Amino acid sequence: MTLKLVLLSVLLVWNLLVLCAYGLDKSKAIQHKRRISEKALLLQTLILGGIGAFLGGKFFRHKINKWYFKLCWLIGIVIDVVLLYLILTRLSD
Repeated sequence: MTLKLVLLSVLLVWNLLVLCAYGLDKSKAIQHKRRISEKALLLQTLILGGIGAFLGGKFFRHKINKWYFKLCWLIGIVIDVVLLYLILTRLSD
């Protein structure tokens, strides 16, 4: 397994976990249970989880009215895209 494939896999899995975290938090909100903190969701977003967070927000219609979530999604997506670019163009197979 190449370094490129490992890094792409880690990025994919992390974004899927962030997507699931948004879904879990939405589920807990509906059930009036203890929620995942906004700080934790935002931190996951900024630490290479921008795509998963954006998709989680849109798919689960969760946190879509809060401007700071939208800003973090944008920053997170930019970070993810830059990282993807670096992985795909700078690392050899």
